[in-house]
Amino acid sequence: MKSKNSFLMALALAAAMLSAPVFAEDIGRIGVVNSERIFKDSNMAKASQTRLQNEFAKREKELRDDAQKIKTAAEKLDKEAAVMTDTERVRRQRELADADRELQRKQREFTEDVNQRSFEERSKIAQKANQALKIVAEARKLDLIVQEAAYVNPRIDVTDEVIKALNNLK
Repeated sequence: MKSKNSFLMALALAAAMLSAPVFAEDIGRIGVVNSERIFKDSNMAKASQTRLQNEFAKREKELRDDAQKIKTAAEKLDKEAAVMTDTERVRRQRELADADRELQRKQREFTEDVNQRSFEERSKIAQKANQALKIVAEARKLDLIVQEAAYVNPRIDVTDEVIKALNNLK
């Protein structure tokens, strides 16, 4: 039984090896692109990053300032708690807890807004990058462009060409 399985495995392996060159010929010319580099290195991506930073800088500063105020108030409460009445201490602890909850809510909203806008910007870049991919594929007469391969021979990496084409798109 074992030798029969070994024979069948060897036969299957031989058939696969014989068909591999035919398969490779059927695929044609292949290019590979690193999409993360496109989202990081293209002019459009850099402009998008700058836009996002400018759009959210004020809110981010306000959140940092609010967090610092809460931290300062908490430190003050810790120092003064021993000389406060129980009522006053409990009231200030509640105010501090309310302020902290409000800050956390604002931080969640901020994060959601940043993520949403980042997604919108990446979608715009992806749409233009697809046009650039098509331009490169046609110029190099490629049949297939693959994203994010485990290994890429530099000869078939078209990322730089796609970034250049993307930068030239208007």
